[in-house]
Amino acid sequence: MRFDLELPSQNPNAGARRTAVLLINLGTPDAPTPAAVRRYLAEFLSDPRVVEIPSWLWQPILRSLILPFRGRSSAHKYASVWMPEGSPLRVHTEQQVQALRNWFAAQGAPVLVEYAMRYGTPSIADVLGQLKRAGADRVLLLPMYPQYAASTTATLFDKVAQAMRRMRNQPEIRVIKQYPDAPGYIASLVAQLREYWTIHGTPDFAAGDRLLLSFHGLPKRTLDLGDPYHDQCQLTGALLARALGLDETSCRVTFQSRFGREEWLQPYTAPSLAELGAAGVTRVDVFCPGFTADCIETIEEIGMEGRDAFIKAGGKVYHRIPCVNASPLFIDALGELALTNLGGWLEPMPGSSGASFDASSGAATGAGFGAGSASASHSAIPPSTAVPHPGHGAAAADFTR
Repeated sequence: MRFDLELPSQNPNAGARRTAVLLINLGTPDAPTPAAVRRYLAEFLSDPRVVEIPSWLWQPILRSLILPFRGRSSAHKYASVWMPEGSPLRVHTEQQVQALRNWFAAQGAPVLVEYAMRYGTPSIADVLGQLKRAGADRVLLLPMYPQYAASTTATLFDKVAQAMRRMRNQPEIRVIKQYPDAPGYIASLVAQLREYWTIHGTPDFAAGDRLLLSFHGLPKRTLDLGDPYHDQCQLTGALLARALGLDETSCRVTFQSRFGREEWLQPYTAPSLAELGAAGVTRVDVFCPGFTADCIETIEEIGMEGRDAFIKAGGKVYHRIPCVNASPLFIDALGELALTNLGGWLEPMPGSSGASFDASSGAATGAGFGAGSASASHSAIPPSTAVPHPGHGAAAADFTR
Protein backbone atom coordinates (compact mmCIF):
# COMPACT_ATOMS: atom_id res chain seq x y z
CA MET A 1 0.00 0.00 0.00
CA ARG A 2 1.31 3.45 -0.91
CA PHE A 3 0.95 6.45 1.41
CA ASP A 4 0.96 10.04 0.20
CA LEU A 5 3.15 11.93 2.68
CA GLU A 6 2.77 15.30 0.99
CA LEU A 7 1.26 17.95 3.25
CA PRO A 8 -2.22 18.98 2.10
CA SER A 9 -1.60 22.51 0.85
CA GLN A 10 -5.33 23.15 0.71
CA ASN A 11 -5.53 22.88 4.50
CA PRO A 12 -5.94 26.50 5.73
CA ASN A 13 -4.54 25.50 9.13
CA ALA A 14 -1.23 24.24 7.72
CA GLY A 15 1.82 26.44 8.20
CA ALA A 16 4.90 27.13 10.25
CA ARG A 17 4.55 26.69 13.99
CA ARG A 18 4.85 29.87 16.04
CA THR A 19 5.46 30.39 19.75
CA ALA A 20 3.97 33.13 21.90
CA VAL A 21 4.46 34.48 25.41
CA LEU A 22 1.28 35.90 26.92
CA LEU A 23 1.63 38.30 29.86
CA ILE A 24 -1.52 38.35 31.99
CA ASN A 25 -2.40 40.93 34.63
CA LEU A 26 -5.54 41.59 36.66
CA GLY A 27 -7.23 44.31 34.63
CA THR A 28 -8.45 47.88 34.71
CA PRO A 29 -11.53 49.88 33.74
CA ASP A 30 -11.54 51.31 30.22
CA ALA A 31 -12.17 54.82 31.55
CA PRO A 32 -12.21 56.63 34.92
CA THR A 33 -16.00 56.96 34.84
CA PRO A 34 -18.64 55.46 37.16
CA ALA A 35 -20.16 53.42 34.31
CA ALA A 36 -16.82 51.95 33.20
CA VAL A 37 -15.75 51.23 36.77
CA ARG A 38 -19.08 49.54 37.59
CA ARG A 39 -18.76 47.39 34.48
CA TYR A 40 -15.25 46.36 35.47
CA LEU A 41 -16.12 45.72 39.13
CA ALA A 42 -19.16 43.67 38.14
CA GLU A 43 -16.93 41.22 36.27
CA PHE A 44 -14.19 41.25 38.90
CA LEU A 45 -16.44 40.81 41.92
CA SER A 46 -18.55 38.11 40.25
CA ASP A 47 -15.54 35.79 40.11
CA PRO A 48 -16.03 33.05 42.75
CA ARG A 49 -12.25 32.89 43.14
CA VAL A 50 -12.33 36.50 44.33
CA VAL A 51 -15.45 36.56 46.48
CA GLU A 52 -16.02 33.15 48.03
CA ILE A 53 -19.68 33.68 48.89
CA PRO A 54 -22.54 31.72 47.25
CA SER A 55 -23.73 33.61 44.18
CA TRP A 56 -27.38 33.62 45.26
CA LEU A 57 -26.38 35.50 48.40
CA TRP A 58 -23.62 37.70 46.99
CA GLN A 59 -25.10 38.95 43.70
CA PRO A 60 -28.01 40.92 45.24
CA ILE A 61 -25.55 42.62 47.61
CA LEU A 62 -23.15 43.35 44.77
CA ARG A 63 -25.79 44.74 42.41
CA SER A 64 -27.82 46.75 44.90
CA LEU A 65 -25.19 48.01 47.36
CA ILE A 66 -21.60 47.62 46.18
CA LEU A 67 -21.69 48.64 42.51
CA PRO A 68 -23.86 51.79 42.78
CA PHE A 69 -21.72 53.33 45.53
CA ARG A 70 -18.30 51.79 44.95
CA GLY A 71 -18.46 52.64 41.26
CA ARG A 72 -18.64 56.37 41.96
CA SER A 73 -15.99 56.46 44.68
CA SER A 74 -13.58 54.23 42.76
CA ALA A 75 -14.06 56.30 39.59
CA HIS A 76 -12.87 59.36 41.50
CA LYS A 77 -9.74 57.48 42.60
CA TYR A 78 -9.04 56.27 39.06
CA ALA A 79 -9.43 59.81 37.75
CA SER A 80 -6.78 61.00 40.21
CA VAL A 81 -4.15 58.64 38.71
CA TRP A 82 -5.28 58.43 35.07
CA MET A 83 -2.53 59.17 32.55
CA PRO A 84 -2.94 60.96 29.19
CA GLU A 85 -2.34 57.57 27.50
CA GLY A 86 -4.89 55.78 29.68
CA SER A 87 -4.93 53.62 32.80
CA PRO A 88 -1.50 53.38 34.46
CA LEU A 89 -1.70 49.59 34.60
CA ARG A 90 -2.47 49.35 30.89
CA VAL A 91 0.19 51.90 29.92
CA HIS A 92 2.93 50.16 31.91
CA THR A 93 1.84 46.72 30.71
CA GLU A 94 2.02 47.82 27.08
CA GLN A 95 5.50 49.18 27.73
CA GLN A 96 6.50 45.84 29.28
CA VAL A 97 5.20 43.99 26.22
CA GLN A 98 7.15 46.18 23.79
CA ALA A 99 10.31 45.92 25.88
CA LEU A 100 10.00 42.13 26.03
CA ARG A 101 9.48 41.96 22.26
CA ASN A 102 12.70 43.92 21.83
CA TRP A 103 14.45 41.61 24.30
CA PHE A 104 13.49 38.47 22.37
CA ALA A 105 14.44 40.10 19.07
CA ALA A 106 17.88 40.90 20.48
CA GLN A 107 18.24 37.24 21.47
CA GLY A 108 17.27 36.10 17.98
CA ALA A 109 14.28 34.28 19.44
CA PRO A 110 11.18 34.13 17.19
CA VAL A 111 8.57 34.79 19.88
CA LEU A 112 5.29 36.67 19.70
CA VAL A 113 4.60 38.70 22.85
CA GLU A 114 1.13 39.93 23.77
CA TYR A 115 -0.81 40.74 26.92
CA ALA A 116 -4.30 40.11 28.25
CA MET A 117 -6.26 41.09 31.33
CA ARG A 118 -8.19 38.68 33.52
CA TYR A 119 -10.97 41.24 33.82
CA GLY A 120 -11.82 43.89 31.26
CA THR A 121 -9.97 44.30 27.99
CA PRO A 122 -8.14 42.88 26.17
CA SER A 123 -9.70 39.65 27.40
CA ILE A 124 -7.85 36.35 27.64
CA ALA A 125 -10.23 34.68 25.17
CA ASP A 126 -9.84 37.46 22.60
CA VAL A 127 -6.04 37.48 22.78
CA LEU A 128 -5.77 33.69 22.60
CA GLY A 129 -7.95 33.87 19.49
CA GLN A 130 -5.71 36.54 17.98
CA LEU A 131 -2.61 34.46 18.68
CA LYS A 132 -4.23 31.43 17.08
CA ARG A 133 -5.07 33.43 13.95
CA ALA A 134 -1.46 34.65 13.89
CA GLY A 135 -0.32 31.03 13.75
CA ALA A 136 0.79 30.63 17.37
CA ASP A 137 0.07 27.06 18.38
CA ARG A 138 2.37 27.10 21.43
CA VAL A 139 1.65 29.64 24.15
CA LEU A 140 3.51 30.27 27.41
CA LEU A 141 1.37 31.98 30.05
CA LEU A 142 3.34 34.42 32.20
CA PRO A 143 1.22 35.84 35.05
CA MET A 144 2.39 39.23 36.23
CA TYR A 145 1.95 38.07 39.83
CA PRO A 146 5.28 36.80 41.25
CA GLN A 147 3.51 35.42 44.33
CA TYR A 148 0.79 32.82 43.72
CA ALA A 149 -2.76 33.17 45.04
CA ALA A 150 -5.97 31.46 43.99
CA SER A 151 -7.67 34.83 43.60
CA THR A 152 -5.08 36.05 41.09
CA THR A 153 -3.07 33.31 39.39
CA ALA A 154 -5.49 30.39 39.64
CA THR A 155 -8.41 32.37 38.28
CA LEU A 156 -6.50 33.34 35.15
CA PHE A 157 -5.71 29.65 34.59
CA ASP A 158 -9.45 29.00 34.94
CA LYS A 159 -10.17 31.65 32.31
CA VAL A 160 -7.63 30.20 29.90
CA ALA A 161 -9.20 26.76 30.33
CA GLN A 162 -12.64 28.26 29.67
CA ALA A 163 -11.38 29.81 26.43
CA MET A 164 -9.71 26.54 25.42
CA ARG A 165 -12.98 24.65 25.78
CA ARG A 166 -14.35 26.63 22.85
CA MET A 167 -11.41 25.75 20.58
CA ARG A 168 -11.50 22.71 18.32
CA ASN A 169 -7.79 22.87 17.51
CA GLN A 170 -6.20 23.92 20.79
CA PRO A 171 -2.70 25.35 21.15
CA GLU A 172 -0.14 23.78 23.41
CA ILE A 173 -0.09 25.66 26.71
CA ARG A 174 2.61 26.01 29.34
CA VAL A 175 2.24 28.07 32.47
CA ILE A 176 4.58 29.78 34.90
CA LYS A 177 2.85 29.51 38.24
CA GLN A 178 5.03 31.71 40.44
CA TYR A 179 8.47 33.26 40.77
CA PRO A 180 8.75 34.86 44.23
CA ASP A 181 12.42 33.94 44.61
CA ALA A 182 13.60 34.09 40.98
CA PRO A 183 17.10 35.63 41.06
CA GLY A 184 16.37 38.01 38.19
CA TYR A 185 13.16 39.22 39.80
CA ILE A 186 14.89 39.86 43.13
CA ALA A 187 17.77 41.61 41.34
CA SER A 188 15.30 43.89 39.55
CA LEU A 189 13.71 44.87 42.88
CA VAL A 190 17.10 45.66 44.39
CA ALA A 191 18.07 47.72 41.34
CA GLN A 192 14.79 49.65 41.44
CA LEU A 193 15.35 50.65 45.06
CA ARG A 194 18.99 51.57 44.59
CA GLU A 195 18.30 53.61 41.48
CA TYR A 196 15.57 55.54 43.30
CA TRP A 197 17.82 56.16 46.29
CA THR A 198 20.65 57.35 44.04
CA ILE A 199 18.34 60.10 42.78
CA HIS A 200 16.33 60.90 45.92
CA GLY A 201 18.77 60.01 48.69
CA THR A 202 19.18 56.81 50.69
CA PRO A 203 17.25 56.48 53.96
CA ASP A 204 19.35 56.78 57.10
CA PHE A 205 18.46 53.40 58.56
CA ALA A 206 20.95 53.83 61.40
CA ALA A 207 19.00 56.92 62.48
CA GLY A 208 15.67 55.09 62.39
CA ASP A 209 14.39 55.55 58.84
CA ARG A 210 12.27 52.64 57.63
CA LEU A 211 11.45 50.72 54.46
CA LEU A 212 8.02 49.08 54.18
CA LEU A 213 7.48 46.35 51.59
CA SER A 214 3.75 46.52 50.97
CA PHE A 215 2.02 43.55 49.34
CA HIS A 216 -1.63 43.24 48.44
CA GLY A 217 -3.55 41.85 51.40
CA LEU A 218 -5.82 38.82 51.54
CA PRO A 219 -8.40 37.69 54.12
CA LYS A 220 -6.80 35.86 57.03
CA ARG A 221 -9.59 33.27 57.16
CA THR A 222 -8.31 31.83 53.89
CA LEU A 223 -4.92 30.86 55.27
CA ASP A 224 -6.14 27.30 55.78
CA LEU A 225 -7.29 26.92 52.15
CA GLY A 226 -3.90 26.08 50.68
CA ASP A 227 -2.48 29.18 48.96
CA PRO A 228 1.24 29.83 49.48
CA TYR A 229 0.76 33.58 48.99
CA HIS A 230 1.54 34.81 52.51
CA ASP A 231 4.75 32.83 52.82
CA GLN A 232 5.85 33.73 49.31
CA CYS A 233 5.47 37.43 50.15
CA GLN A 234 7.59 36.86 53.25
CA LEU A 235 10.14 34.98 51.15
CA THR A 236 10.41 37.79 48.60
CA GLY A 237 10.69 40.33 51.41
CA ALA A 238 13.40 38.36 53.20
CA LEU A 239 15.47 37.92 50.03
CA LEU A 240 15.13 41.61 49.19
CA ALA A 241 16.07 42.75 52.70
CA ARG A 242 19.06 40.40 52.72
CA ALA A 243 20.28 41.76 49.38
CA LEU A 244 20.00 45.30 50.75
CA GLY A 245 21.73 44.40 54.01
CA LEU A 246 18.71 45.40 56.12
CA ASP A 247 17.38 43.75 59.27
CA GLU A 248 13.72 43.26 60.14
CA THR A 249 13.65 46.46 62.18
CA SER A 250 14.63 48.62 59.20
CA CYS A 251 12.68 46.64 56.59
CA ARG A 252 9.22 45.21 57.22
CA VAL A 253 6.61 43.37 55.14
CA THR A 254 3.08 44.79 55.38
CA PHE A 255 -0.23 44.16 53.61
CA GLN A 256 -2.48 46.74 52.00
CA SER A 257 -5.92 47.11 50.36
CA ARG A 258 -7.97 45.65 53.19
CA PHE A 259 -11.72 45.93 52.61
CA GLY A 260 -14.53 45.47 55.10
CA ARG A 261 -14.43 44.46 58.74
CA GLU A 262 -12.99 40.97 58.32
CA GLU A 263 -9.45 40.36 59.52
CA TRP A 264 -6.88 40.23 56.73
CA LEU A 265 -3.19 39.38 56.63
CA GLN A 266 -1.24 41.59 59.02
CA PRO A 267 0.47 43.91 59.70
CA TYR A 268 -1.69 46.33 57.73
CA THR A 269 0.16 48.97 55.72
CA ALA A 270 -1.91 52.07 56.58
CA PRO A 271 -1.93 51.58 60.37
CA SER A 272 1.78 50.72 60.24
CA LEU A 273 2.48 54.05 58.57
CA ALA A 274 0.46 55.91 61.19
CA GLU A 275 2.24 54.06 64.00
CA LEU A 276 5.66 54.92 62.59
CA GLY A 277 4.74 58.58 62.21
CA ALA A 278 3.41 58.73 65.77
CA ALA A 279 6.55 57.00 67.06
CA GLY A 280 8.76 59.78 65.74
CA VAL A 281 10.15 58.04 62.66
CA THR A 282 11.26 60.83 60.34
CA ARG A 283 11.37 59.07 56.97
CA VAL A 284 9.51 56.10 55.53
CA ASP A 285 9.96 54.66 52.05
CA VAL A 286 7.27 52.30 50.73
CA PHE A 287 7.88 49.81 47.91
CA CYS A 288 5.39 47.31 46.46
CA PRO A 289 7.34 44.23 45.27
CA GLY A 290 4.23 42.18 44.48
CA PHE A 291 2.96 44.72 41.96
CA THR A 292 4.95 44.46 38.73
CA ALA A 293 3.29 47.54 37.23
CA ASP A 294 2.11 50.72 38.89
CA CYS A 295 -1.65 50.93 39.27
CA ILE A 296 -4.32 52.49 41.46
CA GLU A 297 -3.18 50.53 44.52
CA THR A 298 0.39 51.75 44.30
CA ILE A 299 -0.15 55.30 43.02
CA GLU A 300 -3.32 56.32 44.88
CA GLU A 301 -3.49 54.03 47.90
CA ILE A 302 0.22 54.02 48.74
CA GLY A 303 1.34 57.25 47.11
CA MET A 304 -1.54 59.44 48.29
CA GLU A 305 -3.45 57.80 51.13
CA GLY A 306 -0.28 56.30 52.61
CA ARG A 307 1.48 59.65 52.58
CA ASP A 308 -1.48 61.29 54.34
CA ALA A 309 -1.52 58.61 57.05
CA PHE A 310 2.20 58.99 57.77
CA ILE A 311 2.39 62.79 57.67
CA LYS A 312 -0.78 63.34 59.70
CA ALA A 313 0.62 61.05 62.41
CA GLY A 314 3.78 63.13 62.72
CA GLY A 315 6.09 61.77 60.01
CA LYS A 316 8.20 64.19 57.98
CA VAL A 317 9.52 62.58 54.79
CA TYR A 318 7.58 60.03 52.73
CA HIS A 319 8.63 58.28 49.53
CA ARG A 320 6.60 55.92 47.35
CA ILE A 321 9.08 54.05 45.20
CA PRO A 322 7.69 53.17 41.74
CA CYS A 323 7.20 49.54 40.74
CA VAL A 324 9.64 47.78 38.43
CA ASN A 325 7.36 48.43 35.43
CA ALA A 326 9.48 48.11 32.25
CA SER A 327 12.86 48.55 33.94
CA PRO A 328 15.65 46.80 32.02
CA LEU A 329 16.50 44.30 34.77
CA PHE A 330 12.86 43.30 35.20
CA ILE A 331 12.49 42.77 31.46
CA ASP A 332 15.68 40.69 31.60
CA ALA A 333 14.10 38.67 34.42
CA LEU A 334 10.90 38.07 32.44
CA GLY A 335 12.86 37.12 29.35
CA GLU A 336 15.11 34.65 31.15
CA LEU A 337 12.13 33.19 33.00
CA ALA A 338 10.30 32.74 29.71
CA LEU A 339 13.29 31.20 27.91
CA THR A 340 13.75 28.69 30.71
CA ASN A 341 10.16 27.56 30.25
CA LEU A 342 10.23 27.61 26.43
CA GLY A 343 12.71 24.72 26.31
CA GLY A 344 12.21 22.61 23.18
CA TRP A 345 9.81 25.08 21.56
CA LEU A 346 12.27 27.48 19.91
CA GLU A 347 14.82 27.47 17.15
CA PRO A 348 17.11 30.45 16.43
CA MET A 349 15.96 32.78 13.65
CA PRO A 350 17.90 32.47 10.39
CA GLY A 351 20.94 34.73 10.45
CA SER A 352 20.90 35.11 14.23
CA SER A 353 23.82 34.34 16.51
CA GLY A 354 22.05 31.12 17.48
CA ALA A 355 21.46 31.39 21.21
CA SER A 356 20.54 28.11 22.82
CA PHE A 357 16.83 27.99 23.63
CA ASP A 358 16.45 24.36 24.70
CA ALA A 359 17.02 25.26 28.35
CA SER A 360 15.66 22.81 30.86
CA SER A 361 12.20 22.05 29.50
CA GLY A 362 11.35 20.57 32.88
CA ALA A 363 11.91 23.82 34.74
CA ALA A 364 10.68 24.02 38.30
CA THR A 365 8.56 27.11 37.70
CA GLY A 366 6.80 25.87 34.57
CA ALA A 367 4.57 22.95 33.69
CA GLY A 368 2.20 21.73 31.04
CA PHE A 369 -1.34 23.02 31.44
CA GLY A 370 -3.47 20.48 33.22
CA ALA A 371 -2.65 17.03 34.48
CA GLY A 372 0.64 16.29 32.82
CA SER A 373 -0.46 17.53 29.41
CA ALA A 374 0.75 20.46 27.38
CA SER A 375 -2.72 20.96 25.95
CA ALA A 376 -5.89 20.70 27.99
CA SER A 377 -9.43 21.99 27.98
CA HIS A 378 -10.11 21.65 31.68
CA SER A 379 -9.34 23.82 34.67
CA ALA A 380 -6.72 21.70 36.40
CA ILE A 381 -3.96 23.74 37.99
CA PRO A 382 -0.32 22.79 37.34
CA PRO A 383 1.97 21.43 40.05
CA SER A 384 3.35 24.04 42.41
CA THR A 385 6.85 25.38 42.47
CA ALA A 386 8.88 24.38 45.49
CA VAL A 387 9.88 27.28 47.73
CA PRO A 388 11.61 27.17 51.10
CA HIS A 389 8.47 28.06 53.05
CA PRO A 390 5.33 26.14 51.97
CA GLY A 391 2.46 28.42 52.83
CA HIS A 392 -1.18 28.50 53.65
CA GLY A 393 -3.53 30.30 51.33
CA ALA A 394 -5.73 33.20 50.47
CA ALA A 395 -8.42 34.55 48.26
CA ALA A 396 -9.08 38.23 48.00
CA ALA A 397 -11.83 40.71 47.40
CA ASP A 398 -10.35 44.04 46.41
CA PHE A 399 -13.27 46.34 45.69
CA THR A 400 -11.23 49.35 44.53
CA ARG A 401 -9.20 48.20 41.51
